[in-house]
Amino acid sequence: MEARMKNPAVVIPEAMQPLLDVVKATRTGGVAEETLELVHLRASQINGCSFCVDGGARSARKAGVDDDKLFTVAAWREAPYFSDEERAALALTEAATRLADSSDPVPDAVWDAAADHFDEKQLAALVLTIGITNLFNRLNATTRQPAGAGW
Repeated sequence: MEARMKNPAVVIPEAMQPLLDVVKATRTGGVAEETLELVHLRASQINGCSFCVDGGARSARKAGVDDDKLFTVAAWREAPYFSDEERAALALTEAATRLADSSDPVPDAVWDAAADHFDEKQLAALVLTIGITNLFNRLNATTRQPAGAGW
């Protein structure tokens, strides 16, 4: 697979640093790095972003996500490896990533479950992680950035 063009945030370099600053800021919200990596990986799987799935799996492993979770994150509901907190974050990720799939995109039950495990700052970090991941997924999938390619 060959990219259609470079990542747009590389073509317009003034765009990349603010995006990376958002990623960095999410790491100050008090959510475990492993959880944020699982969120990134799951959103990227849903969006079919090979670049982000590849990079996300590698980042998750570096952050300490074990292989059981890494191999089953796509089927987290049926896999026994995830904590209730991780499940709440993954449910929020799926709902916020699949906004157009429902007339109630992020149901109260999904939000409330996340709010049972995360405080406001942590929820902000999760929502920002989901949002920035979806942005990167759209940039990379649209331009067909191949897995394993660097910027």
